[in-house]
Order: sequence, then structure tokens, then C-alpha cells
Amino acid sequence: MERSNHTSGAAMEFLLLGFSDLHYLRGLLFFIFLTVHLATLAGNLLILLAVAAEHSRPPMLFFLCQLSAIELCYTLVIVPKTLADLISPGGSTISFVGCATQMHFFVALGGAECFLLAAMSYDRYAAICRPLHYVVMVSPEFCLQLAVICCLGGFIVSLGLTVAVFRLPFCSSHRINHFFCDIPALLHLACTKSYISELPLLVACILLLLLPFALILVSYSYITVAVMRIRDSAGRGKAFSTCASHLVVTVLHYGCATFMYVRPKSNYSPNRDKMLSLVYTNFTPLLYPLIYSLRNKEIKGAVRKLLQKKVAQPNWNIFKCGCELCECAAQKT
Repeated sequence: MERSNHTSGAAMEFLLLGFSDLHYLRGLLFFIFLTVHLATLAGNLLILLAVAAEHSRPPMLFFLCQLSAIELCYTLVIVPKTLADLISPGGSTISFVGCATQMHFFVALGGAECFLLAAMSYDRYAAICRPLHYVVMVSPEFCLQLAVICCLGGFIVSLGLTVAVFRLPFCSSHRINHFFCDIPALLHLACTKSYISELPLLVACILLLLLPFALILVSYSYITVAVMRIRDSAGRGKAFSTCASHLVVTVLHYGCATFMYVRPKSNYSPNRDKMLSLVYTNFTPLLYPLIYSLRNKEIKGAVRKLLQKKVAQPNWNIFKCGCELCECAAQKT
């Protein structure tokens, strides 16, 4: 059944309410979001630079570099707009095309991360279960192909979902009770009570969440069997420790995504969704580089070498230019 008084078309605008009801906390929220955003950018950029400075990049370092690049773009799609909206009272408008673009890149990057986590689980499977064939199974060419497939897969599924959602008729108020164009908020705004409107989201969840997660479960089933065959307890602990960071990130990513999107539209709660969205758009991108920096020896070594290089080789050109300026000044006097 369709409700009356609805509009659709590229000329319309949406009103993002964001945190307009929290008048007295807007300044504090702006400071917190800005601090977390800058820390997220710094952490992911540090990993990108550290991996780029390495002459030989093992497959896990290559995947971590791609993960940091995805998280970097992921936060840039959402957070700058949110910070700008916190400054403007009463919410802010976003165009139809701008809202569709934001949602498309948000889903595409999140989907690419889902596929990438599955690729990383395959890397762990090859390293633990097939160590003698690891170099052949996870060659640089194959890693590059996996990276391209992950990005293309997320982009294609996101494009189909975005087209399906923005073809729906939206209620004339156009008020989105969220701080960005998230899928549940847009489906709630759609002037239709039919469950057909939720089918594209269901298909996207199967392709982006269920399928990669099933591959991860299969990989870790083989890993668990292989590790349990190791008689030495120290060897078992060492094998499991190489997977700890990936497991933590997988649980965080899939846990938040499943709770947010694998549910009917009738269970939509704006305030609850906004709070959960704050976690996976602001804080988890900050936690991922911290988790891998603390648990992964390869990334710790790459970051340490980068920092030591910068400390050991300062930019002496600055001081040289300063000396030249002083000499010129002395000659003129």
C-alpha cells in the first residue's frame, strides 16, 4: 500500500537532522569527532606510509595496506559532512544526488572491506594449513587480483542497491533522522509499506555479509583443525596469535553490520541506529590500525623502521636554507 503525498526525483533535497536535538552537546561532539577523525587519519596514513616504504611486502602487509586505504576513504565519506553539520544548527540539507553518492561509496567501501576480510582469512589458511605452498598460493599477482575483485565486488553490489533504494517514492517531509544517508533511515523515509522495498537490502546483505562470512568460517575451520594437530602448546599458541588481529577486526565489522542491516524495517530505531553508527563510522576505523599495530609483528616492524628512518634522517634542507638566508642578511649589512 502506498501512502500519498510523496515525491521523487533528482531535484529534491533531504534534511539531515543529525544531532540537532542535542543543542548543548554540539560543541563537545564536534571536538570529540574531530579528535577521533584526525587520529584515524594519522593512524591509517602511518600504516600506508610504512607499508609503502617496505621494499618486500608480504601478502598480509599488502592486505593491511588496502584495509587502511579503505578505512581512510570510509571515514572521509561520512565524518567531514558530519563535522560541518554540527556547526550548522537545525540540521543541514543534502541533495538527492549527494545523498545517493554518499550512500553508494559508504556501502561500496564497507562491502569491499567484507570481501577483503575474506581474502585475509584465505591468506591465514594458506600460511597455517599449506605453508610449503604458501608462496605459490598467495603470490603478488594473485593478491593484486584479489584486491581488485574486492573493490569491484563492493562497487557493483553498492551500485545496484543505491539505484534500487533511490527509485523508491519518499515522503514529502524529506527529514532523515540521521547524520548521514544510511540505508535503514532512507527505507524508513520511503512512502511504502511493502516488504518488496527491503529485498535489495536483503540481497546486498547476502552478497556482502553472508557470503564472505561463510568463506571466513570455512577458512578458520581448516585452520582450527590444522592447529589442533600441533602437539606443542607453544606452537598452537603462536599459530593462533597470527590470526588474533584478523579475528578481532572481523568480529567488530560483521557484528556491527549484521546488527544494523540484517533486520526488518519495522525494527528501525533512529536514536539507537545513530549511536551504533557512531561506533562503526568513527571509532572502529580508529581501532583497526591500533589492533594491527599491537598484534601484528610485520606491521609493527614496518612502522618502527619508518619512524626510525624519519628520526635518523631529518630534513636538513630547512636548516641549510636558514643558514643561507642568514649569510645573505649579513652580507647586506
